[in-house]
Amino acid sequence: MSFPQTPITIRATLNRPDASSVHGEIVRFVIVLLAVLGMVVSTLALKVHYDDPGKEPCSINDKWDCGVVNHSPYAMMFGVPVAAIGIAGYLLIAVLAWLRLRGLLLLAVLGGLGFGAYLTNIEAHVLEIWCLYCVISQGIIAILTLLALVWAAWAKRRPATA
Repeated sequence: MSFPQTPITIRATLNRPDASSVHGEIVRFVIVLLAVLGMVVSTLALKVHYDDPGKEPCSINDKWDCGVVNHSPYAMMFGVPVAAIGIAGYLLIAVLAWLRLRGLLLLAVLGGLGFGAYLTNIEAHVLEIWCLYCVISQGIIAILTLLALVWAAWAKRRPATA
């Protein structure tokens, strides 16, 4: 038995979000959460930067030592610790995702990915020592970049609504 469409059922059907927008909101939420996680990891790296050498919780062996990396001359840019730059960058990413500014978000994550790749190159080829927090941060920004690309692509594929 079929019921006639009443104004209430028609309105409910029109207001129902499509799967694409629901998935887009989930991706946006995950981006914000990962950006907050990035801020936490960068804060831990900043703590290592200001701690006395030898007190690092991530000094694992001669190839993995956050203290060596965070006390090196490469741990500062223009007088600012790179971990503080990371905190600011992740905060910017979270705000841009929250405000649904996909284009600016994409620029921010690509900038963060490039900055992280530059620092990873220094760890690999200049210092030859890895910082666990830095590697985790690089993983986070790589995932954020993929998610931002997916989110932007979804926005382009969604049909325009009248």
